Amino acid sequence: MITLAAACGIALVELGLALTPGPNMIYLVSRSISQGWRAGMVSLAGTAAGFVVYLVMANLGLAAVFFVVPWLFVALKIAGAAYLLWLAYKTLRPGGTSMFQTTTLPRDSLGKLFRMGLITNLLNPKVAILYLALIPQFIDPAAGSVVAQGFQLGAIQIAVGVAVNGAIILAAASVAAFLLRRPAWVRWQKWVTGTLLGAVGVKLAIDAPAPAA
Repeated sequence: MITLAAACGIALVELGLALTPGPNMIYLVSRSISQGWRAGMVSLAGTAAGFVVYLVMANLGLAAVFFVVPWLFVALKIAGAAYLLWLAYKTLRPGGTSMFQTTTLPRDSLGKLFRMGLITNLLNPKVAILYLALIPQFIDPAAGSVVAQGFQLGAIQIAVGVAVNGAIILAAASVAAFLLRRPAWVRWQKWVTGTLLGAVGVKLAIDAPAPAA
């Protein structure tokens, strides 16, 4: 059984990650604005399924491959850092778009929305690091089954992540309308998003040489 401190700790970690702009947030917001909140929720269901995949893999020991072959973990972090830095560049470059800026996207089927949400989450470096490096730090072998604790902590993480992203989806259209009436806010939001993406990417790049431990 996990402790209250461990439960609160992983909840706060996930809250910080969920509120930091990344591939998941950008995809969910873009779909919510272009196709409506229902499309955003279907996409969120796909990202939630991605969380479950990582949760099962981590707790069944499949993630141990990264410990046996450390360079795979390093490669994942480098690829993730490069992707986040690319997103930051796209946002900050002249003519770059705000995450909440209204854009025209093709309407996708519910099945494709779910699949894209799943794939986006599976390729999200923040999620991989969360399950491979952060959650294990909240597990206490003396507190009982390590696997059971892993599933409990993962369930808390998924609940917080889904709740935060669900709120962002519901607010996306209102935020986009607000920013549309205030161009100065669009520029401010774009720079904040791009700076955060860049900061996370740089931090990930600096930490990349460290193997899984």
